[in-house]
Amino acid sequence: MSFTKLRRKSNSKLKDGNFQGIDIGTKFINLAFNVQTMKKNLLFIIAMIITFSAHSQILKKQIPDKLVVMSFDAPASQYSVVAPLLKKYGFDAIFFICEFPPNFKDSSKYMNWWQIKALNDMGFEIANHTHTHAHIGHLSKEKLLEQLQYIEHKCDLMGITKPTDFAYPGYDLSPKAVQIIEDDGYEFSRAGDSRVYDPLHDSPMLVPSWAMTDKNRDEIRSAFQEAKDGKIVVITIHGVPDIEHPWVTTSPELFEEHLKYLVDHHCKVISFRDLKQYVDVQEALKEITPDFDKPLKN
Repeated sequence: MSFTKLRRKSNSKLKDGNFQGIDIGTKFINLAFNVQTMKKNLLFIIAMIITFSAHSQILKKQIPDKLVVMSFDAPASQYSVVAPLLKKYGFDAIFFICEFPPNFKDSSKYMNWWQIKALNDMGFEIANHTHTHAHIGHLSKEKLLEQLQYIEHKCDLMGITKPTDFAYPGYDLSPKAVQIIEDDGYEFSRAGDSRVYDPLHDSPMLVPSWAMTDKNRDEIRSAFQEAKDGKIVVITIHGVPDIEHPWVTTSPELFEEHLKYLVDHHCKVISFRDLKQYVDVQEALKEITPDFDKPLKN
């Protein structure tokens, strides 16, 4: 007989005036109900402790509000325009490097390796964007590793700190490619999706970002305001300006306007390298499975 039926039977005996054994039975039933409730509460508490413990291990320290990661690709303007402005406002950043074909050797369009070395020496993070801006989703393991290792080798030759972070060219990827990049030792990898990065739920291998252009000033301004409650805003800037890809260009005037906004609103602008002060990437990689069902492009 269930506890509910026992309770009803006891209540029925009380109405009929049959009090024998009712007090003991009722106490037993109430105790049994209390035990069941305690078990449910205990299971809930255990689940919460496990969740909190996992989250505590992913976060090295509390993420402050107004935390923004600035990330750039490799047009020439990153050295001549962007770097001086970042230094002017006291911001850090990460630069994703590739030898974009066919015009990488045209110094009016792309940085050369001496300029990339200079960015490294200024204290900015240099990261991997593949050798030829390759769409990696369908590359074999061998071809993908060639793309990664070319940039690693060039950095080594130039005395540039070995890249540990990555950005997917054209936001093209696949579960296989993501695993290869992770196995090669990369930690954060930039994707798209125009939303905040939640380090407790987003894999470090699929960090979402917004792409800044001349056409989405208000969208980027709104995005900055979402850097709160443990979430980080990551911005992709292709060029300031991007001469060869005008559809993703940002003018120097608008870029500086955004920087002034960040200063005026007391935002902290960092690189992926700096973000590792807050996020234990290895723990996050163990705890969080990449979600390929979410949009990953801008």
